[in-house]
Amino acid sequence: MELNFEKELDRLNPYQREAVLDESPACVVNANVGSGKTTVLIAKIQYLHHIKGVGYEDMTVLTFTNKAADEIKSRLLAAEPDLPADKLRGFGTFHSTALYYLREFLPVENLGYTKEFLVIDPEEELELAYDLIRQHKLKIKYKNRLKKRLESAMAVREEEKRVSKYQDDIFKLAGLLGEEKAKQDKMTFFDLLENANFLLKEEKQKSVSPKWVIVDEVQDSDTQQLVFMDRLISRGASLFAVGDPNQVIYSWRGSAFQIFYTLKHKYQAKELALPVNYRSSTSILEAARCFLQNGIPLTGVREPGSRIIVRRQYDAFQDACYLAARMKKLHEEGISYGEMAVFYRLQSQSKIFEDVFLREGIPFEVSLKKTVGDVPVLKWCIRLLRFSLNTKDAASGIYVLSSREYGEGISGKKAEEIVRDGQRGKSVLFDKMCGLMEKCRELDNEEELFSYFELDRYLNPVSVSFCEDSDAVHRMFGIMYAYVREQQTDRVSGMREFVNSSSLYGLDVLREDISREKDSVKLMTIHASKGLEFSCVFITGVNYGLIPLRTRDMEGEEEERRLFFVGITRAKDHLELSYYTNPQERAEPGESRYIRMIPPKLLESCEDTGPAVSLQDLKRQVQEQRRSMSAGYSEQRMHQKSEERPEQRTEERPEERLEQTEPAKQQKLVRHSRYGTGVVVSEDETMLEAEFEGYGKKEFIKAFSELEYI
Repeated sequence: MELNFEKELDRLNPYQREAVLDESPACVVNANVGSGKTTVLIAKIQYLHHIKGVGYEDMTVLTFTNKAADEIKSRLLAAEPDLPADKLRGFGTFHSTALYYLREFLPVENLGYTKEFLVIDPEEELELAYDLIRQHKLKIKYKNRLKKRLESAMAVREEEKRVSKYQDDIFKLAGLLGEEKAKQDKMTFFDLLENANFLLKEEKQKSVSPKWVIVDEVQDSDTQQLVFMDRLISRGASLFAVGDPNQVIYSWRGSAFQIFYTLKHKYQAKELALPVNYRSSTSILEAARCFLQNGIPLTGVREPGSRIIVRRQYDAFQDACYLAARMKKLHEEGISYGEMAVFYRLQSQSKIFEDVFLREGIPFEVSLKKTVGDVPVLKWCIRLLRFSLNTKDAASGIYVLSSREYGEGISGKKAEEIVRDGQRGKSVLFDKMCGLMEKCRELDNEEELFSYFELDRYLNPVSVSFCEDSDAVHRMFGIMYAYVREQQTDRVSGMREFVNSSSLYGLDVLREDISREKDSVKLMTIHASKGLEFSCVFITGVNYGLIPLRTRDMEGEEEERRLFFVGITRAKDHLELSYYTNPQERAEPGESRYIRMIPPKLLESCEDTGPAVSLQDLKRQVQEQRRSMSAGYSEQRMHQKSEERPEQRTEERPEERLEQTEPAKQQKLVRHSRYGTGVVVSEDETMLEAEFEGYGKKEFIKAFSELEYI
């Protein structure tokens, strides 16, 4: 095995090798985009195990996504087929690792919980909070920010600091909520880390004491996660953290640009770099350097490749039509659809691309993670399982019985009486839930579980969605049974872990997510593209107001730049940027300044995307195409489009009214190298204002304008 590892080392470049072999007690690796970060992380784990003799069970490996954790574990298991999976239980996301430690090692009983506690999502916690506000007649201000206010209040444990600056009952609510969650044996995501951090600090026996803490994408850490790392390091663990400050794009979740500085100075950490990018062409990397913020060089090894295409489009619809034709051509030239991706800034922008691609027969997938709460029948079924596996969870029992869509349709008041008082015989479904743990061992598959609960009765069989709902529940139960078999544990414990996992990660059955194995174009926000790569990337709507969004301060602007950096560095071979002359209401017409930040020598501008037509003619063509596209859709689909696409409105634009009412007016014309021919609106000795077709009004200082009168 040692010889095999030496072969692995031979595959690394000098920078990667230095990071893997470094033996500093604390080391942070600044890994540039496409520099082999995951390869280094896995090689480091193998080096520590095979060369330094550190057991896998003595490592805590922390990631920010379940997918990243699974990739690390699957690579290790592929290299060592005989490696027991339970040796890697300390490998996971921050929250799943905290859950593992709370379940297996930390004394949660000191906080009023049992080891069988269940994990709930933030929406359920808010339901509990509002119920407590009503019960105790609490005065709470700014309820629209209740979740954040509760998190802040629950993080304050010193009694003397528990004073509300808004002079309301937020701390009393936080206390009551904590008691209620412990009573019902439930924790939220926030509680997992908060409680783990508290117990790691208070527990003297050090039942959790890893020798190494290894962190992927460390730049995304928030304060709570940094505390979790610190609690583990303070127990004698060494630190190896990998990340890229240029990819800090989640500050709204608490991550900060200064993480590397903090780690380096707090732990006197050695700082190394992985500067060599193996992914993108030199032209793409040269453009990306314009958006770097940390000063570490970004070096490539590939050929220059093609120039970056910048394309002016009338609006998103015209862009989608162009992309459909472009992708068909690329596919005919031998590029798979799976190597093409469309990025946008906001999820709402995907709708028009979905509609056009569907019409044009372009296979596509939308990266849009859903939670249990997004699918009503599965939300109801998860709550059904929660109460069945933990009858202390009164809120879930009441929810199941009093649902208006599913179940027995019992009133909320009656449901509360049955659940709170444990009234057997008053509800068949309540009795079924209370009896599941005893009956569970006899239910060998998803069909038997479905029949046990008599869900054919309770999923509203007369509704139009019954077949779809029934199929979704069968799929979810099937995934649950597969999960239980994989965990090789007893069925009740396995089901409980499955319910927790569904809260932590969602479920495959719940999400429309991308699969690299499918030959389909990927549609996603730039945020969702992080960690992925494609041969051809199309970034759409590069207009100010979208890319970048308008921000309140310089920190927001810097994060927008980092986000654009992430987007363009997903491309390996071909990158296209498009902007709109008639964008959504929130964006301004014309190209974003981000396009102007890229050296012109790297760009190929494509201003004309079709035959030259007037704005009126173009609008008429677009409307006709949209009506044609909508003709085959259902009435409901058409109604959705009319609500979701403001660009379909047919009122005249100001420039159209100008053309209609003043056709014969003598106009002074000017020509501009970028905006084309324009009409002079006003001018004086120093300033000139002109209106350009597709760009609107622009002001120029005459001495520097490079305008030509015609």
